[in-house]
Amino acid sequence: MKKTRTIFIRYKKKIERLYEERLRIQNLYHYENKFQLEGQHLIAGIDEAGRGSLAGPVVSAAVILPKNIFILNVKDSKKLSPKKRMEIYQEILKKAIDVGIGIVEAEMIDRINIAQATFLAMKKAIGNLKNRPDCLLVDGFKIPKIAIPQLALIKGEDKSISIAAASIIAKVYRDNLMNNIHREFPQFDFKKNKGYGTPGHFKALRKYQATKVHRKTFAGVLPGKEK
Repeated sequence: MKKTRTIFIRYKKKIERLYEERLRIQNLYHYENKFQLEGQHLIAGIDEAGRGSLAGPVVSAAVILPKNIFILNVKDSKKLSPKKRMEIYQEILKKAIDVGIGIVEAEMIDRINIAQATFLAMKKAIGNLKNRPDCLLVDGFKIPKIAIPQLALIKGEDKSISIAAASIIAKVYRDNLMNNIHREFPQFDFKKNKGYGTPGHFKALRKYQATKVHRKTFAGVLPGKEK
């Protein structure tokens, strides 16, 4: 009897958690629903990964989701474990109407600065969509010089299902790129740090010096540039 009651309580809590997650996802559709009511049906969420990294590209993703689709645990990619991110990444790719990726390499980042490189990556991601979006929901700031209506949302991953999905796509895609780059430069441990400025990464820079994938204009990358 006690065992049966324990099972029932666990099941009840599981159902309650699932209900709460459905409510959270429903709330993340606020802006998508608003624009769809105004006749804008193809809404692309835009986000990036790798903006603060010392090495590797900045990667942006544009994601158009079907109306009111339920994908469990879609949220800011930084709030998910690598295993969970990969699971949700695969589900988004299966269920999305469209996904576009934009990549800007370190050399271009050094040439035009990281802010402009991020906007360029976002434009590339939008350009790589098969469908032209009716409007954009962008994490952070508006994309300059683009002829599509857009709304910028600070911390957009917590406010828009489309931006949250884009954050996961961009993060996983970039992590996979950094895993490949790791094979060429294993001394920098890119598989683990993904190009970010960990103590081990700075130590490797002092020992081996910067590579072609490093952002030479970033503090701490070249000798004499203090981090």
